[in-house]
Amino acid sequence: MEQSEIKVYNYRWVILFIYFIINLLMQIQWITLAPITSEAVKYYNVSAMQIDLLSLIFMIVYLFVSIPASYIIDTWGIRIGIGIGALLLGIFGFMKGFYGASYTMIVIAQIGIAIGQPFVLNSVTKVGARWFPLHERATQAGISVLAQFVGIIIAMALTPLLFKMYGMERMLMIYGIAALAGAVIFILFNREHPPTPPCPPGHDERISVFAGLKHIMKQVDMRYLILVFFISLGIFNAVTTWIEQIVHPRGFTITEAGICGALMMVGGITGASILPFLSDKMRKRKIFIVITLIGAVPGMVGLTFTASYCPLLVSCFVLGFFLMAGAPICFQYSAEVSYPAPEATSQGLLLLAGQISGIIFIFGMDIMTAAGASKTPAMLIFITMMIINVFLVLKLKESTLVKTDEI
Repeated sequence: MEQSEIKVYNYRWVILFIYFIINLLMQIQWITLAPITSEAVKYYNVSAMQIDLLSLIFMIVYLFVSIPASYIIDTWGIRIGIGIGALLLGIFGFMKGFYGASYTMIVIAQIGIAIGQPFVLNSVTKVGARWFPLHERATQAGISVLAQFVGIIIAMALTPLLFKMYGMERMLMIYGIAALAGAVIFILFNREHPPTPPCPPGHDERISVFAGLKHIMKQVDMRYLILVFFISLGIFNAVTTWIEQIVHPRGFTITEAGICGALMMVGGITGASILPFLSDKMRKRKIFIVITLIGAVPGMVGLTFTASYCPLLVSCFVLGFFLMAGAPICFQYSAEVSYPAPEATSQGLLLLAGQISGIIFIFGMDIMTAAGASKTPAMLIFITMMIINVFLVLKLKESTLVKTDEI
């Protein structure tokens, strides 16, 4: 069947928009209190580690829920799969606002939201496969991942402002109402699939989840890609967690470190807006994955050694631009090379690898260096691992399906 005979529907952009909103709101709930940790410590009369735990909960819960979530998404579809995540976000997000004065209830609510997170994060390529032709799917994945960066930036910028204006409880309630409203909108407007699939008849069929897992692990390219994600996402999680302690020994202030972190997100937004689109236009995946990993290395080097503020900002932007923009291209590449395995299963394995390494790397950096000491030794290890990553992706074969619209 020729591509011109495949009908696509404008409603796919509605689906993408409401999915974007749910992704964004999920990230806001993840790090709501991170920008005001010191104030939260005083308000709830707990330790800083107990506030950090509210963010760490998401990574821990993901380890246990990721595979079941992918199974549900791939077995029952995005309406039920993402709907579960949206429902948990709405209910527990509002609960977090309603019981904003109780640390214990916030922990319970945070666990509920964290359970819903994999149902949203693991659906990126599934949404694309349901609604978008192949030549738009990296772009769709880039926009979906973009929502996560935007959510983080909104939380970082808006939380301190809302806290100063309204206090802790009303601030959490504002976020809770937004989460509930977003969940309702998603459930009302979400659709499982268009009247006709965005691919030739029969090519929208997938094998079962467990058969897909076996198929994925037999693919040499997928094994390399899982290892690449283990390194890359783990490093990203560790660097963003310890950004202040990475740059502080060189004389940079907390405010300057915060701007570095924000600029890294801006770089990620910029990269995710450009590189996946170019990947779709040029119908190539491997070369763009290679470019993102090579480009991230100078950013890591600059973040590790730069002693001047402007070059440090440039390094953070470059690191974010390349490292964070590579994720959606990798997601789509994994869906193509592991076809006919279900998309949420392949994407879920990548994210699971990155969450495991994130926890290992975060605690590893803490163990390696005493409080206030330089993180440079750990960063040197990360730079070495990033260089190894470049050689790993060079072993990947180009997707044979990227030239077609067959899945």
